[in-house]
Amino acid sequence: MNKKEIQKRRMMSYFIEAVNQIIETDGIEAITIRKVSDMAGYNSATLYNYFENLDHLIFFASMKYLKEYVTSLPKYLKNVQTPIDKYFGIWKCFCYHSFSKPKIYYRIFFDKFSNSLNDDIKEYYKIFPEELGDQSLNLLPMLLGQNIYDRNRSILKSFVNNLQLKKEDLEDINEMTILIYQGMLSRILNEQTDYSIDEATDKTLFYMKQIIRSYTNCHIN
Repeated sequence: MNKKEIQKRRMMSYFIEAVNQIIETDGIEAITIRKVSDMAGYNSATLYNYFENLDHLIFFASMKYLKEYVTSLPKYLKNVQTPIDKYFGIWKCFCYHSFSKPKIYYRIFFDKFSNSLNDDIKEYYKIFPEELGDQSLNLLPMLLGQNIYDRNRSILKSFVNNLQLKKEDLEDINEMTILIYQGMLSRILNEQTDYSIDEATDKTLFYMKQIIRSYTNCHIN
């Protein structure tokens, strides 16, 4: 990393850390350009040298919360025996952490800004590579996926041979899976359920497994 990149990383970190502090103390709704600039110690003009707008900055700050999920993945995958066990291990980890912070995860993966991220996820991990932890190469396409549909699709593709899935069924399976997840995340976000995090995770995984069962003869625990 050259001096220019180090400087960029340092300056971005000041603003990202300011946003994270505001989220922890006042909530994501309390974030404003003025608050962030004052807390970071730089004016708004400097902020716009590194971020397109406030939403762009909030997205980068929200990505920091994914670190808990990313660094937890190896624990959830430690004793998996089959590709399908790995798939649901990843989802179990993702559900647990996202249901713990529904506002953050909804903003990253389903907010209107999330559909125009271009290469922001890859850019983020290029600037802050330590946030990826020590991940195996076969997980990187999922972790660096442009959106949640791409991320899940990248794993499902590996099951075409293992589970005798038909390629033409992948898009339907992918969409149904994301709809189930998004539905539970929305219910938690809007306080429309009294499920605990563990109960919501188990319920979501149950329906995801039903989808795979309906398309294969695979035995799934």
